[in-house]
Amino acid sequence: MGGLLGAAPAAPAASGGNQGDGPVKAPVATGYGGAVSSVDADASAAGIEVLKRGGTAADAAVATAAALGVTEPYSAGVGGGGYFVYYDAATRKVHTIDGREKAPLSADKDLLTEDGKAIPFEEAVTSGLGVGTPGTPATWDTALREYGNKSLEQALKPATRLARQGFTVDETFRKQTADNEARFRDFPATADLFLPGGKLPEAGSTLKNPDLARTYEELSRKGTDALYRGELGRDLVRTVRKPPVADGASRTVRPGDMTAKDLKAYATRSQKPTRTDYRGLDVYGMAPSSSGGTSVAEALNILERGDLRGMSEKQYLHRYLEASRIAFADRGRWVGDPSQEDVPTKELVSQRFADSRACLIDDGKALKSPLAPGDPRDPQQCDEGDKDERAATTYEGENTTHLTASDKWGNVVAYTLTIEQTGGSGITVPGRGFLLNNELTDFSAVPATPGVHDPNLPGPGKRPRSSMSPTVVLKGGKPVLALGSPGGATIITTALQTLLNHLDRGMPLVDAIAAPRASQRNAAQTEMEPKLMDSKVRGQLEALGHSFKSNPEIGAATGIQRLPGGRWRAAAETDRRGGGSAMVVHPTGG
Repeated sequence: MGGLLGAAPAAPAASGGNQGDGPVKAPVATGYGGAVSSVDADASAAGIEVLKRGGTAADAAVATAAALGVTEPYSAGVGGGGYFVYYDAATRKVHTIDGREKAPLSADKDLLTEDGKAIPFEEAVTSGLGVGTPGTPATWDTALREYGNKSLEQALKPATRLARQGFTVDETFRKQTADNEARFRDFPATADLFLPGGKLPEAGSTLKNPDLARTYEELSRKGTDALYRGELGRDLVRTVRKPPVADGASRTVRPGDMTAKDLKAYATRSQKPTRTDYRGLDVYGMAPSSSGGTSVAEALNILERGDLRGMSEKQYLHRYLEASRIAFADRGRWVGDPSQEDVPTKELVSQRFADSRACLIDDGKALKSPLAPGDPRDPQQCDEGDKDERAATTYEGENTTHLTASDKWGNVVAYTLTIEQTGGSGITVPGRGFLLNNELTDFSAVPATPGVHDPNLPGPGKRPRSSMSPTVVLKGGKPVLALGSPGGATIITTALQTLLNHLDRGMPLVDAIAAPRASQRNAAQTEMEPKLMDSKVRGQLEALGHSFKSNPEIGAATGIQRLPGGRWRAAAETDRRGGGSAMVVHPTGG
């Protein structure tokens, strides 16, 4: 694998994105002193600022995430949650923080139903009912305390300044606002913030968020207790329990049942990452409540027996799609919150289980979905599973965000955070400048398969299953790369395909990220980006029985790579979401 750590040609800067005097957005950067990669140049610059002041990768990750709460408020922020994977260079150990949102302590399996039927999905999204207890501030606090050397005030300083001074609206932000305009208008605090003067913000204009600047200042002074035990939390609970809807709005907006007790009871969970060996590399991911780590590991284990590097594009993509299909069938049956479910995590990532499922793959014929899950607790060769347990993958909102960071000491962070849908619940906490999540809609409203236990039903204080897949890859205890992506359930396939593009197909990391994507999630049709839809390989795969539907954009990955001599390469998207932003502390160019 040594050749994959060498230098790669830099990709050109992405068009669009930043305007004016802000930091320049480019999809690849190489140099010393640490690196940051995110979807946004202002956010990446916030992380670099903290690194230049002696911060660790964890400090930089929190600074970047807080800045994304300003510039990517429809994807992440104080009102959401996420998963933080940290490589400690001193101990050569990988640690994780589960900062996933939680259901209220009053919740039961019928949380998202009325009269025994699932509440209409859109009504559950835009409601207090779908809001989970936020985990992002607690994640920041844990990360800084365990792995940082900066205070929360120091980490939030760049984002506080950015919120006060404003950021330049780009076409992606304007479009996301337009897509949410109708529901944003139903909540006065949201409309006032994101529809200034009652109109969509123009690309090139400056959008300020003084309320969020004050929220960050309050967190800086009082710590995260301001939310979990203080006035900020009281404002949040009041908003969830009685969503402030505009006069005359006809939308049904259900209240939630979050209380101050739920906030006080919230705590992050530190746990072991998932780990699997792949071609001599150690691949670490996020264990349940996320299904990202187990699903990526299972798919890699399935694929390891084949020579993906030597295959044609048709053969490679066929194998990749089939491994994804199988992994999604298994995650749907077995993965939930391990604090309330018996999740066979160790068995799901075992080579024995993967081998029992891998032999289902026929190089001459595609499998049919929904595929039945196997039983990782008792793997049987070529296990086709119980046909009565077949279930399609449930929907997850796509507008999450991911960042990666490293520092001069060699520490690495992969951090994925979210408020779930684009714009979350659509409900802004009045006077506080941030949107609330709709994360509880990631639960199964009713069992995916009638009569079969569903580990992702709601429960008191339970974390909904996620697909977030922050991933760190080591070789001999040292980092090779770290990556992740937004995209709902497509996060898993994006992380997997990017890993395969780089590790097996030999693509430079920025090209592995930019390559056109396909996403098979145990569905009758595979989602495929236009460049693949319009290519000859589509017809070749259809001849094997695959069926495709177009998805204009799948994911928005970022990654970092360790290079020889203490250098880092940061990589981001060249085009998706207007291109990402890769930065290093001391650029060297080559």
